[in-house]
Amino acid sequence: MKKINLAITGCLGRMGQQLIKSSKSNKAFKIVTLTENNSINKKVAGIKIELNTYEAFKKIDVIIDFTTPKCTLEILKIASKLKKRVVIGTTGFTKKEGNLINKYSKKIPILKAGNMSLGVNLLMYLTEIASESLGDNYLSKVFEVHHKHKKDYPSGTALMLGKGIANGKNKNLYTLIGKKFLNKKSFPFSKKINFNSIRKGEIIGEHEVTFSSGKEIIKLNHEAFDRTLYSDGALIGVKWLISKKAGLYSMRDLLNFK
Repeated sequence: MKKINLAITGCLGRMGQQLIKSSKSNKAFKIVTLTENNSINKKVAGIKIELNTYEAFKKIDVIIDFTTPKCTLEILKIASKLKKRVVIGTTGFTKKEGNLINKYSKKIPILKAGNMSLGVNLLMYLTEIASESLGDNYLSKVFEVHHKHKKDYPSGTALMLGKGIANGKNKNLYTLIGKKFLNKKSFPFSKKINFNSIRKGEIIGEHEVTFSSGKEIIKLNHEAFDRTLYSDGALIGVKWLISKKAGLYSMRDLLNFK
């Protein structure tokens, strides 16, 4: 079987390094291009690090991008011209940036997920079912914990779970987002969805959705122990995306959740 030629952006980052390890141990893939946003005279896995340019992405099949929103949009601009597929694990996009990603997906296949883990995507699906079943008599909030190096908050996964709550109510997430707390020991429910983010230690990721009627509390949660969850999920995404037409896809599409 022909190997899939990969470009990994942000190759010196935590996820970039993990993606290199996972790709090298999987015979279905060949790493052709590694990039960073700044010029660095260095080799990783025997490959010279390049900038995000048209030349860097010419000979690849799929770009895996875990960087920053600004960097991701620059990469999508290049990918759309070259007709290259992109798997996006970057988080922290604004509504305007999300609209730009939608625009690029009219030209190329894009798989975008705030979290590439099968378990987290199942959690989002269950959150949507719970939100729809429990209705407006239950308030909801989202709690997440990540390592101290993570800058954005709430996490992309927390926002995914918020979207699950919104989908269950048949509403737009942006109209339901409440207060965003950072490093609070406790935080309240409200008529909107409040978020609390903890940043400490080297924790890979913990997420919890809580529903309350005032008479009972229902909790759905997920805890990640190994970062390969995300890189393995991204590579599964690459294999799936290789046969798709232009469009914006999610892990939910890949997993065929109805």
